[in-house]
Amino acid sequence: MDIQVLGALGVREGGVSITPTAPKARQVLALLALHADQVVPVSALVKELWAERPPRSARTTLQTYVLQLRELITAALAQNAAGHAAGDAAGEAAGEAAGGVSAKDVLVTCPGGYRLETRGGSSDVREFERLAGLGYRAMDAGDHPRAARLLREALGLFSGTPFADVQAGSQLDIESRRLKESRLCALDQRIEADLRLGRHRELLAELTVLVSQYATHENLHAQFMLALQRSGRRSEALEVYRRLRTTLVRELGIEPSVALRRLQRSILLAGPEQAAGTPDQAPRLAPAAG
Repeated sequence: MDIQVLGALGVREGGVSITPTAPKARQVLALLALHADQVVPVSALVKELWAERPPRSARTTLQTYVLQLRELITAALAQNAAGHAAGDAAGEAAGEAAGGVSAKDVLVTCPGGYRLETRGGSSDVREFERLAGLGYRAMDAGDHPRAARLLREALGLFSGTPFADVQAGSQLDIESRRLKESRLCALDQRIEADLRLGRHRELLAELTVLVSQYATHENLHAQFMLALQRSGRRSEALEVYRRLRTTLVRELGIEPSVALRRLQRSILLAGPEQAAGTPDQAPRLAPAAG
């Protein structure tokens, strides 16, 4: 089974989609897919579907949605088995193996909940977490080319907002925000790696968009300021600071952090030859609201 939630929901069994069109069934599948190979409690599924006001028939209705998903899985398994049977001898052997699997083996009923089995398939969330973790370790080891490559691969798994086409309840909303924050952390570190590799000019267009999107995120602004400074555009770097300070004071009632003020002063006092240089790294700032 192959699972995609970092954008539109896509769950495929042997290449055949088992993603339902009905909104509630999609919610159930999305939560099961996110926690694939783990038991998702009935209580969590009920809360996702109906928040704090479930109907008396909640558990029965949930069972109906599970049945709908199993029907889709059964159809996918049958289609895969038929495809294998029409192939060569190796395909026929695979078809016989697949024929021994039922929908209840894929969407398993467990004590207190349900578990969606990937059976060795892929999950974009797991792959993102794996690649990002390797990227972070490469950064810690000072291997910036590898860190930039791994983090870029991890970020490439996002095709949009997590669960973009799912009617999200409280559980999926929390998970979506968590995944978006994880993406932002990986993006921050990838930009950091690129800065350390002297790719400041290549980053200017991307950072122009990001500081507009995350108007109060201090570290992205610090990285933009450094990229501009290293590109010989000191006055623009100082203007980025001025705009950020205005936004922070107006919207949050706070001043920029000490580290950001220190960066602003260093840019202000730098000579032209220093402005075009490439300092070793950006100052690490405390996470700011996005």
